[in-house]
Amino acid sequence: MDERPVMVIGAGPAGLTAAAELVDRGVPVVLIEKTDRVGGIARTDTYKGYRFDIGGHRFFSRVPWVMEFWKKIMGNDFLQRPRLSHIYYQKQFYTYPIKPFEVLRKFGVLESLRVIASYFYAHLHKRPNEETFEDYIVNHFGTRLFHHFFKSYTEKVWGVPTSEIRASWAAQRIKGMSIWGMLRTALFPKRNTHTSLIEQFYYPRLGPGQMWERVLEKVQASGKATVHLSSTPVVIHRRDGVIESADIQTPQGIQTIPCRALISSMPIGELITLHAPALPADVQHAATQLRYRDFLTVALIVTQEHLFPDNWIYIHDASVHVGRIQNFKNWSPELVPDQKTTCVGLEYFVFETDELWKKSDADLVAMATEELVQLGLAKREDIIDGCVVRMPKAYPMYDAASEEALPIIQKALTEIKNLYPVGRNGMHKYNNQDHAMYTAKLAVENIFGATHDIWGVNVERVYHEEVEKTSENS
Repeated sequence: MDERPVMVIGAGPAGLTAAAELVDRGVPVVLIEKTDRVGGIARTDTYKGYRFDIGGHRFFSRVPWVMEFWKKIMGNDFLQRPRLSHIYYQKQFYTYPIKPFEVLRKFGVLESLRVIASYFYAHLHKRPNEETFEDYIVNHFGTRLFHHFFKSYTEKVWGVPTSEIRASWAAQRIKGMSIWGMLRTALFPKRNTHTSLIEQFYYPRLGPGQMWERVLEKVQASGKATVHLSSTPVVIHRRDGVIESADIQTPQGIQTIPCRALISSMPIGELITLHAPALPADVQHAATQLRYRDFLTVALIVTQEHLFPDNWIYIHDASVHVGRIQNFKNWSPELVPDQKTTCVGLEYFVFETDELWKKSDADLVAMATEELVQLGLAKREDIIDGCVVRMPKAYPMYDAASEEALPIIQKALTEIKNLYPVGRNGMHKYNNQDHAMYTAKLAVENIFGATHDIWGVNVERVYHEEVEKTSENS
């Protein structure tokens, strides 16, 4: 029996799930995490007793195993929370998911007729070769709705024109949504065969980081895991298509650690550069073509007990930089230590090269304060403090370069017999937390002889809003 450990790179949802599955099988694990805490983008940060997410994380899944995993870890600390969110557009709030009759009422008769005509025109004159996000949305919703509810926000999130974002992104994130589907739900809600998660979701009492801190405790309590925080791999040694060991830079110095397999959730482009011997030149070039969207949150403390009822609001307003605003108290009251106050998170989608990313924390807090006031969501005198959290490589980008590069990278890594990329950055797929976990579970099963196609784990829009009754109740 091979007594060497399995090395797991990254202690976010995918990496920690892999580690938990391995120790449950009695397999030794070496877990490597570059930061000083676990959870990845699903961690929970704190500031003066206030706790907040990096993006807001609802917990639900159509994968029964994932729901069971979460509930087992959290027990009574897994809360069911009401969900409410809106789109802020042209100084009005629109319920999200969109309610067609509300939209038509607020648009007025003339614009509503234009929207309907635009939809039928697009349906009759579909754009051929549906290659971009813009092509996909116009074909499915019409040009006017594209400009109202998709173009400005999507470009704010990704920092590039919608004509440069690939249709595969839209197909994943908008799948299952249609005008007719929304109208059918509005007209005949009782005919819906799904249990909707629009109205509620699960959430850890102290934020998503609580979930992953508990998973780490479970892994460490097994006695089978060695955990290296603030550590990074620097060389991955390979022979005859098999990874044998890796050199890890730890606070104590470089350690060479033998391994029987490697599960990696680190950015896949960075993984490519670590191999010795080096991977072929075309694979290395492909790795340089992968881009990411970075993310920062400005958390503001407001001396008001209630600001607005939403969990979060999407900001479709080009006059401000903020893309989304979280109201953390409405996720869990225990995220806020003083119930007479509120903590909101203003989320900015940026590149590390942007001036916005390079601003000082004080300047970002000042900017976020002005934007919150400008949007009419708080009074300047009520905003008393704030802090900034930066998250590099938060979102893998779907552009033409990555679409060409990924098949080359995937083929090269698949040929390495004991290497298993998992998770969002590990596979350069903008998947959800449950998908990331599921890729890790399948990777562990493949180590023990299964032949799952991990790359085939889907990313579906339907996961965001609905769950089949059979899955939710199992």
